Amino acid sequence: MPNKKVENVEETARKLLNERGVTVNDIAELVYFLQVPYHPDLKMDVCRENVDRVIAKREVQNAILTGIGLDVLAEEKKLNQPLQEILARDESLYGIDEVIALSIVNIYGSIGFTNYGFIDKQKPGILEKLNDKSTGKVHTFLDDIVGAIAAAASSRLAHRAANEE
Repeated sequence: MPNKKVENVEETARKLLNERGVTVNDIAELVYFLQVPYHPDLKMDVCRENVDRVIAKREVQNAILTGIGLDVLAEEKKLNQPLQEILARDESLYGIDEVIALSIVNIYGSIGFTNYGFIDKQKPGILEKLNDKSTGKVHTFLDDIVGAIAAAASSRLAHRAANEE
C-alpha cells in the first residue's frame, strides 16, 4: 500500500516553489532564454512542458524540499553557527547549494552543465529576483535549484529536438 505522505512529494515541492515566489512559468522563461537562440520557433508551452517533466522527477522534488527547507531555516535563524551566517550571506565559497543543483542538472546529460553555468552567471528573470539580498529572504539554495531545473529542462528540450531532426 503506497505511503500517502510520499505520494504528495511532488505536490509539496510545487507548492513550496510557489510559496517562495517561483512559478513554472518563471522557470519556463529561463528555458526559453537558454534555447531560443537554437530553436527560433520555440513556444512557451514547450518550455513549460519540459519544466513540468523535470519537476516530476523524484530527485528534483527532493532537492526542492531540501533546499527550500534549509533556506527557510536560515531565514528563521534556526541553524547553528557558522552555518547560519554562511547561508544567510550566501557565501560564495560554500558550494553545497551548487552540489544540490548539479544533482538536478545531471539528469539529462552533460549539456545541462553548460546550460547551468551560463544561466548561473547571467542570472536572468526570476534568478535576478532570487539573488536580491535586500528582500530579507534567503534563497541560497533556491536560486541554484531553479537555475538547475531550467538547465535540465533545456537539456531535455535539446535532446528531444535532436531526436526529431
